[in-house]
Amino acid sequence: MSSYRPIGPVVGMVGAGQLARMTQQPAIALGVELRVLANAPDESAARVIVDTRIGDYRDLADLRDFAKGCDAITFDHEHVPTEHIRALAADGFTVHPGADALVHAQDKAVMRERLTAIGAPCPAWARVSGVEDVTRFAGEHGWPVVLKAIRGGYDGRGVWVCRSAEEAAEAFATGVPLMAEAFVPFERELAVLVARSPHGQGVSYPVVETVQQDGICVEVLAPAPGLDPERAAQAQKIALGIAHELGVTGLLAVELFDSGDALVVNELAMRPHNSGHWTIEGARTSQFEQHLRAVLDLPLGSPAMAAPVVVMANLLGGDDPDLFKRYEHVMAHDPGVKVHFYGKEVRPGRKIGHVTALGDDLDEVRARARHAAVYLTTGEYT
Repeated sequence: MSSYRPIGPVVGMVGAGQLARMTQQPAIALGVELRVLANAPDESAARVIVDTRIGDYRDLADLRDFAKGCDAITFDHEHVPTEHIRALAADGFTVHPGADALVHAQDKAVMRERLTAIGAPCPAWARVSGVEDVTRFAGEHGWPVVLKAIRGGYDGRGVWVCRSAEEAAEAFATGVPLMAEAFVPFERELAVLVARSPHGQGVSYPVVETVQQDGICVEVLAPAPGLDPERAAQAQKIALGIAHELGVTGLLAVELFDSGDALVVNELAMRPHNSGHWTIEGARTSQFEQHLRAVLDLPLGSPAMAAPVVVMANLLGGDDPDLFKRYEHVMAHDPGVKVHFYGKEVRPGRKIGHVTALGDDLDEVRARARHAAVYLTTGEYT
């Protein structure tokens, strides 16, 4: 690697999961040299990106060594210690998003404090240190109470919907710091993906509906079907406002509960996001290209949809690890469906890829995406 000289800007992405992997293709088109920091050479992005460095994202020395020669540092996960991000910035490295913004995606209590302060719609919440605190909270807001791990939870992990003090005690038995939120009775879950550049340009993708199963997103419908245009505009305004107030640079995904009467912010992510994978084929500018543009402070691309309806279905691992033997049927049955594999070992319930379908009719496009996803993972027909 000592003789290697990049010919374009270098973006270093800490983490080598599927998000980094899917960032490689637009990096090629933009003339951007993408470097990733992987824990091991067999990680998703490390399998396809030439400039892969092996190191520990929790080790400041590894991060500093990785950052040398990069024009911008960014992340494909939120787990880098906040103090290390501050140290990189103090060393003079360009880091997007910065620590003051990213901490709101790392620490749910910090997020709730800040969102409440800026007037974003949030459920009632409180820091809790034991069952007595939860019982007191339930006395004010009712059962069930949602307990969340303050740090580290994702894909339904680290979330407990407690209907009694006994269930709350089970959550505390895990030993992780928790916070409490009032349960929000919602009709569906929405997500808004926005991008913001260092000089403040912002764009919003159409609001999508995310379909969850056991806490894992299994399907994304773009645009969210039947969503009132005024409600959609409100959701985009909320997301852009949060990006501005928190000083986000790069992508921000805002997950929302739609109660029918109101929108409530559920979670934040400051990176490319599962709710935006449909943009690879379904938008004029994919979320991955948009993130690269933003962290390099380039003009942002159009977030407009490439078709009236786009559906993305996640591929979740099943009992049969040989997905490739079913490629032929999916491709022959529907040449318009796009398949993305993440280069991950197949395990039951694990996200190992996704499929995307585009068209004019939601029911028809959704059926196509579902057929491909189910057949690829199970060999069964829908």
